[in-house]
Amino acid sequence: MTYNQTKINETVLATLLLTLHEENRAWKGHSFEVLDNLYEKGYIYNPKGKAKSIALTDEGLAKAREVFDVLFGD
Repeated sequence: MTYNQTKINETVLATLLLTLHEENRAWKGHSFEVLDNLYEKGYIYNPKGKAKSIALTDEGLAKAREVFDVLFGD
């Protein structure tokens, strides 16, 4: 079965809001492939490194909120 990678990326981006702290940081317990995709799109800062969290860009925060509302809103 094939999967829509864009939908996966957007779902992960939206769920990063669930662990948001310090305004724009979220725990990075997701697939490195997906995090790399989000980095390439400019939604998060470079996820490489020893930190256990990543920082979302302003564009990433806006997109995460938009997708979260679409996926999980009433």
